[in-house]
Amino acid sequence: MSYKILVINPGSTSTKVAVFEDVSEVFSQNLSHSAEEINEFPTIINQLDYRFDKIMNFLVSQGVEPKSFAAVVGRGGLLKPLISGTYQIDSVMLEDLSHSRFGSHASNLGAILAQRIASLATCPSYIVDPVVVDELDPIARLTGRPEIEKKSAFHALNQKAVAKRFAKSISRRYEELNLIIAHLGGGISVGCHKLGRVVEVNNALNGEGPFSPERTGTVQAGQFAENILKGQLSLETIMKMLAGKGGLVAHLGTTDAREVETRIAAGDKEAEKIYQAMIYNIARYIAAAAVPTKGRVDQIILTGGIAYSQVLTDKIKEYVAFIAPVTVIPGENELQALAEGAYRVLSGEEPAKEYK
Repeated sequence: MSYKILVINPGSTSTKVAVFEDVSEVFSQNLSHSAEEINEFPTIINQLDYRFDKIMNFLVSQGVEPKSFAAVVGRGGLLKPLISGTYQIDSVMLEDLSHSRFGSHASNLGAILAQRIASLATCPSYIVDPVVVDELDPIARLTGRPEIEKKSAFHALNQKAVAKRFAKSISRRYEELNLIIAHLGGGISVGCHKLGRVVEVNNALNGEGPFSPERTGTVQAGQFAENILKGQLSLETIMKMLAGKGGLVAHLGTTDAREVETRIAAGDKEAEKIYQAMIYNIARYIAAAAVPTKGRVDQIILTGGIAYSQVLTDKIKEYVAFIAPVTVIPGENELQALAEGAYRVLSGEEPAKEYK
């Protein structure tokens, strides 16, 4: 028996939609939203009807009836910390997302849109591995300040999907392997996957880990505090410095790694220095991620959009190949990962989890 699955991934300026037969993509579309359209809405949640209509119009244009779907799966938003898995969308989850109880983000609309369309199709709706997946070891949560506990925020959807895909490719179970996975994109997260759990990972959003095309990563706290006080900066400004206006864009004025590599090829020594520093930082955090397994690492995997760069991945390999073999699986593959999560439940491979 095959299952037709609708996948919905809302972003800040687009809604990605795809239809899968089991885990094979039938078609997909990036439904763009102009700044003028988005700016008409005072909050993200107010965009719900607008995005819903866009999706439904697209499905009509493709001759697809909602009742043909076996499941609808949406990108998980900002929720309370969860263990990894595919979650049945329920009223409690929808309430938390509708009221932005744990933060506001376009991905919050994923579950709400999925449930709304699933109600038309009379089929189940799910989310898979939201960014708030938290499987940290207890000692990994502690910092030098008792009032500050480390929070888990990383590219859980792609990291988990890539890990399971790799395990299957070598005829092993994900739960049998120790993996280090570095998601290399606008933000960078490096996770230690120890026997099926991400027991250590940098908070890729709020100022931890290697700097990236748009994020500051770890900086010396004293110097950062001095700059905040000198500039009398607002919390909003500080958060934008950490995520959105840090890393490559702060140094070089661009978030595009391809542009940086073009500059380097043209002889830009400053661009080369900054880019090499980012690569060095990525490698440093990969090495640190070997600690929870005491160095017993089966494989290092480089994934995410920037992993398409052979210049970058070859250099990272030079730094970290002494730890374990390195495999490159480029791209984010979020739509595929969402479909795979829903399919595992539909096919009985794993049960859907409850949001409690």
